[in-house]
Amino acid sequence: MEQKISTLKKKAADVRIDIINAVHNAGSGHPGGSLSAADIATVLYFDEMNVDPSNPEMKGRDKCVFSKGHAGPAQLAAMAERGYFPVEDFTGTLRKLGSVFQGHPSIKIPGIEMSTGSLGQGFSVAVGMAMANRMDSDPGRIYAVLGDGELQEGLIWEAAMAASHYKLDNMVAIIDHNGLQIDGRNDDVMTVNPVGAKFESFGWNVISAEGNSVESLCSAFKKARECKGRPSAIVAETVKGKGVSFMENQAGWHGKAPNDEQTQQAIAEIEAAKAAVK
Repeated sequence: MEQKISTLKKKAADVRIDIINAVHNAGSGHPGGSLSAADIATVLYFDEMNVDPSNPEMKGRDKCVFSKGHAGPAQLAAMAERGYFPVEDFTGTLRKLGSVFQGHPSIKIPGIEMSTGSLGQGFSVAVGMAMANRMDSDPGRIYAVLGDGELQEGLIWEAAMAASHYKLDNMVAIIDHNGLQIDGRNDDVMTVNPVGAKFESFGWNVISAEGNSVESLCSAFKKARECKGRPSAIVAETVKGKGVSFMENQAGWHGKAPNDEQTQQAIAEIEAAKAAVK
């Protein structure tokens, strides 16, 4: 177990470095929310999900939808590290003309289950995927990663109601609860708290987790698998910009690329943290 956790922590550092390099090379993008979701993406692709990068259309596979599509770099970085496509293709061509690696996830990329970006829609489609799997007796599980600011969309709660009504225990929602969105603090823009109590009131099995702790996330996913008869929501408490000191808890880094000097500092900090992992 200790070896697995150590491996996941180091891989999460690689994912963060890929995010920084990709957004820097693109000259635009969303580093803050991608960094907060890096551990979530890492645990999903390297521990939790049943997937095969050499066969992205594998029957019975688990599926991941990043409903907070602006954090697509976290998903794409994890997928690149997992072997879906070369890391350098992602980091070198993100947001470049003609590249399949757009600013948000695109179904043109092998392994991406849905193009996302319009907040709330990814979650709704994920509920549909879970319903389809139930009807087809497909053993694959559905994972939807949501932003906390995204919870301000009414579409989210219609989908949450449906998932509960149909008892979709083959589905897990992971809320990247970093407390910030493009315009500032959630609580100042339109409060979404208490997040856990809201999902619970809709009939979901709610699990609290430290979203930047791979140990906590692994435990939360285990609890979600053990729950029968209800969908599970993991409320993952995270830090926006996690891993880069000058980006942490700064709403201004929601959608801004680091310059050369900032990129060097960010990568140095992440590499130092990786080197400290036992």
